[in-house]
Amino acid sequence: MVTRLLLVLLLTLLFSTSSPAAGSPHISAVISQSGLDFAKDLLVPRAAETLAQLSVPDIERSVSIPIIGAVRTVASRIVLGGVAVADSTVAAGDTGVVVAASLSSVNLTMEWSYSYSSWLVEISDSGNASIQVEGMDVGVSMGLKNKNGSLKLFVMECGCYMKDLDITLNGGSSWFYQGFIDAFSNHIRSSVENAIANKIVEGASKLDLFLGGLPKEIYVDRVAAMNVTFINDPRFSSSSVEFDIDGLFIPSDKTAPQSDMHFGDTKLAPPLGSSSNMLWISLDEDVFNSVSALYFKAGLLQHMVDKVPDQFLLNTASWRFLIPRLYRKYPNKDMLLNISAISPPSVRINVGRIDTTVDLDVTVIVLGSDDKVPVACISLSVAVSGHASVSGNNLVGKVELNYFSFDLKWSDIGKLHTGIVQVIFASAFSVFLSPSGRGL
Repeated sequence: MVTRLLLVLLLTLLFSTSSPAAGSPHISAVISQSGLDFAKDLLVPRAAETLAQLSVPDIERSVSIPIIGAVRTVASRIVLGGVAVADSTVAAGDTGVVVAASLSSVNLTMEWSYSYSSWLVEISDSGNASIQVEGMDVGVSMGLKNKNGSLKLFVMECGCYMKDLDITLNGGSSWFYQGFIDAFSNHIRSSVENAIANKIVEGASKLDLFLGGLPKEIYVDRVAAMNVTFINDPRFSSSSVEFDIDGLFIPSDKTAPQSDMHFGDTKLAPPLGSSSNMLWISLDEDVFNSVSALYFKAGLLQHMVDKVPDQFLLNTASWRFLIPRLYRKYPNKDMLLNISAISPPSVRINVGRIDTTVDLDVTVIVLGSDDKVPVACISLSVAVSGHASVSGNNLVGKVELNYFSFDLKWSDIGKLHTGIVQVIFASAFSVFLSPSGRGL
């Protein structure tokens, strides 16, 4: 029965009208069938728990009893007891997602009563009853839309189907039992089905409120926040749901704006993971470039290097024969390298890797007794590449230095020997790009 109900709801999705996409994403997140199954396995049991102790509205009818005539009967305090999920399925259609579940061990309790009065006699009786449901299928189809940068969830169809009811009445007069069952079984069935469907719609409304309350920006630090507004309606396929997110970094003291940016040829980083993963994430180059521009504008793309693997190179004594003038002016003094970006780093996405080019000024500083003296400045162009992957529950990456070129901008210590300078700079950048270092 789950399959039949799922088919009906899927047909509803297939013949619904879908809205065209409204823009291009900077971040694309795709929930695969595995992800949908995970969400279903998480939400369906919780939804079943909410059905426990569900109250059904009272039912009142006038039942015709042979010889006696019309008898007023009432089924009241109808309460759904324990519910167990036997099986569940989730599938995506063209405009939404369908979830269907088969419930087992469904039982209800209720109270019953009747009354009859005439000019000759007045009679009444009451008792309780237990109801065992032999099989119940529940299904709901839900759509998602983008509303002002947030997700709007709505129910398109919701249904509940009960197979057979086994009603056992207790107390009162047994002659009344069969008449009550004949008169009330279908009404109890429809009332319970409607109550369950309404409860599911109520749960979907709560989920909609949760989605609508998701933040539109994620605070990173005092400089940057990520704009996570949705910019298009979700796109549904037969086995996945795709979300488009703005994804650009913005100043953290500003509210995330609505993005109207359209890019014809966006380059997305290759998705992380394989087809068996629950979530795929693709990033546009502009995500990286937006954050680099923010940190550059804030003056944070700079770093003082005072430690390198070959620490002796950061002392003027190491340069006494190569740069005699440096040693004569500052004998046996420690040095620092002040590395600062002169423009925002440029990020390019290629197959299997991310390439970054950074233009830097490296100022050589000699540490005096009570001051710091800049003695030379070199202009560098540095190219690095990296890639990211998923390892277990962790996102891991690797960054490599590809090359760097440099020119001497100015010097108070004479000419520099380029080969030796390359050695110390390569050593410095190895530390600079290491996991424990503070990268740009």
